This record gives sequence, C-alpha cells and structure tokens, in this order.
Amino acid sequence: MKSYSPFKYIYTIGDIILLNLSITLAALLKFSNGIQYHANQYPLLFVLLNILWLLLVGSIKPYDNKRTTKLSGIIRITVIVVIIHALLISAIWVILKAYYYSREFLFLTYLFFLISIILFHVFLSTLEKAYRLSGRYQKRVVIIGFGETSLELESFFIKHPEYGYKLVGFFDAHSNDRKVIDGIEASFEFIKKNKISEVYCCVPYLDNKFIKKMIDFGDKNFIKIKLITDYRGFSTKALDLLRYDQIPILSIKQVPLDRWENRLIKRVFDFLFSFIVIILIFPWLFPIVALVIKITSKGPVFFKQDRTGQGNYDFTCYKFRTMSINGEADLKQAVKGDERITGIGKILRKTSIDEIPQFLNVLKGDMSIVGPRPHPLNLNKQFEMKIDKYMARHFVKPGITGLAQTKGYRGPTLELYQMKNRIKLDLFYIENWTIWLDVKILFMTISTILKGDENAF
Repeated sequence: MKSYSPFKYIYTIGDIILLNLSITLAALLKFSNGIQYHANQYPLLFVLLNILWLLLVGSIKPYDNKRTTKLSGIIRITVIVVIIHALLISAIWVILKAYYYSREFLFLTYLFFLISIILFHVFLSTLEKAYRLSGRYQKRVVIIGFGETSLELESFFIKHPEYGYKLVGFFDAHSNDRKVIDGIEASFEFIKKNKISEVYCCVPYLDNKFIKKMIDFGDKNFIKIKLITDYRGFSTKALDLLRYDQIPILSIKQVPLDRWENRLIKRVFDFLFSFIVIILIFPWLFPIVALVIKITSKGPVFFKQDRTGQGNYDFTCYKFRTMSINGEADLKQAVKGDERITGIGKILRKTSIDEIPQFLNVLKGDMSIVGPRPHPLNLNKQFEMKIDKYMARHFVKPGITGLAQTKGYRGPTLELYQMKNRIKLDLFYIENWTIWLDVKILFMTISTILKGDENAF
C-alpha cells in the first residue's frame, strides 16, 4: 500500500511562486518603472527562468527526499539546484550574447530566490515532520526476522517518530518473544489485511528462498521490500551495491577524499583560507606575540615538533611556544595547571592563538584547515596497538581543527575512552567528508573559541 504526501506538490508550486516573486521584486528595485521590457526581451527571460527551473526539478528531483534526510541535506540540494540554474542562465546569457539583460537584475533575482527558497524549505520540512508526528502520512511497517539487528531498527523507529514509521510488529520462524506476531509464512496474509506499506527483512535470520518469495510478493502487491544485513562491525564505512551479472556485491566505498576532484576542492579552500589569514592577521599579530614571548621567557618564538601526517609520513608542526624550555615536551601532554606553561602561554592556549603558525603548514601542504588533529609521535606509538583502526586517521591530512575538537575532545587524552571517542569522530569525518562539513566545523570552532573552551589549557 502506497502512502502519498501532499508536500511534494507544495514544494513545486511554492518554489515557482517564490521564483516569480523574486523576479518581480528584483525588477521593482532595479527599474524605476517596474518591470522594464528592454527591446521586448524581458518576457522571454521570465519564461526561460520558469521553464529551466521546472526542467531542473524534473531531472534532479530535489523534492524526492527520503524521510530520514536531514535538514542540512535538504538545504544542500536546494542550494545546488539554485546554483545550477544560475550557471545555466549565465551560460545562455553569454552564448546568445544577451548583454542587454541587466546583471544587477539577475543578481538580485537569485539573491532573493536563494534566501526565500531556503527559508521556505526549512519551514516546510519542519511542518512535514510535525505532520507525521500528528499521526498522518505514516507508513505502517513490519520486520521479518527477530534478533539484535531487528531490535536496533525498532529502536530507530521509536527514537525518530518524526520520520513517520509505525512499526506494527515482528514475524519470526523461531522466536517466542511477545513482540513477535506469528511465524514468517503468516506474514503474507497479515501484510495484505493490515495495509502494510513497507516490509523489512533481516537477512541474517532468513533463508534466500523466503526472501525471494517475499520480494515477488511485494512486486505483485505494490509493497516496498527492504533488506537489512548485519554489518555493524564496519558500520561507519560507506557501502555501495554493485552487480556482477545477477550477483549482488556489497562493496566498501572509497572515502570522499580518495576522489581527485574532492581533494582539489579541499586544497583550494585550504590554500585560500590560510593565505587570507597569513596576509591579514599574521603581519600584525606575529610581532606582538613574538615580542611578548621573548620578554616573558627564554627560548625561541616557535615551538617545532614532529607530528604524523597523511600516509603516516612525519612533518614539522609549528606553534607559538607556550611552555618554558623543558625535556618533556615530546613525552608528556599538557594538563590543567601544568607548571611548564608560561603566563603568556596560558592566554595563547586559551584563545587558540598558539595554533595560528599552523596556517604555514597548511600553505606548505602538510596540513589542512579541518581534519584529524596531528598527534606527537610518541602518542601514536602509545595508542596504535590499543585502539582498533587508530592509524586509519592518517588517510587524510591532519587539521588545525577537527570534528573531535568541536565535540569536546580537545586537549589531553589521559583516559583510553577519550582517545577512542576522538578516533571514532575522526573516522566519521574521513568517511563522510564534504566541503560543507568543513565549513560547519570551522564555524563551530570559532564559536567555541569565542565562548571559551574548558579543555583549552
């Protein structure tokens, strides 16, 4: 049984209305007499803007979001479609040499459209979740096969009622648990009688003959059949389903930064951001910090330490020196109240100013703006045998800041569980990287610095 949502049509109609309102508002602001028809060409532009938007929506299908799509994902696809639309219009503008169209008019149109469509989609997404929470537009589902995996799926449905899944019950061949309605063969009749929309088959608890029978049943009765496999041992990995003739192959995907275009995007972002910091901040900040360090303690301005970088290669990491000269700098992590930290060092650490020289590492290509924080060599030796997949964090360049640091795992890791949680977040970042994630982490880092981080010492 299919469950239809009215929201897809609301998205479509609402976006067209917003596009035309943006065109009208831009025209009113740009032209003194409202919409000016220069050489009778502007009506053609209006039609082109609308038709091109409908064609993009039909091909990209930005409204076909899954129920579990996060708000950030909805905003991302919305922005992408608007940008593609703007690029296509710009290309047509250049190819046809239609220079009589006002660039300011087009800029204002897309500015108003982008802002309004993001706000509209955020509002509509929130409304859609509230609509499901009210009990409408829910999908009635059953799970076939009872065990730890299927119970985790049940927990997911309970934790996220906003996704609109109503679990009716389980079917299993062997379990007598009170949650189990009946045996697996009884599920076919139950599904038809109780208007079930989706069936989740837990592959580890079922044989192939039954699964094939259920898939055929779903095809005949227009019911979605979904297969659940147990791969929790590598659940952080991205997976891809391939087919060798009729044989389905579950493949471990490459991480996003294995792709050259993603590495290029990240490198360009790193270079431009670090270049701006070094040009605008370093020239006036460095003399001040260097002078204070020199006046308050003996030793060099910079602290240089070998750290492990991408591909397990070592590089020299730069920081402003925050400690008095000591023989334990490479062996002992800084802790709260550490007597080695100088007076100015406490301020530099608290404000993260001591990390600014690492923008030089970014320019050199040893580091990135965002990535797993580089650890001293002795720390790697200490934990690589204790924590599974510890060294996998070196698949990418280390960062000045990282996801783990924004989640409270900055500073010393005196307990094993702290390092395990840091590594878990590092691996999540590597396997789910996007440039948007980098920007988000950067803003989170700035926010944390401004508010003050209790682990910054």
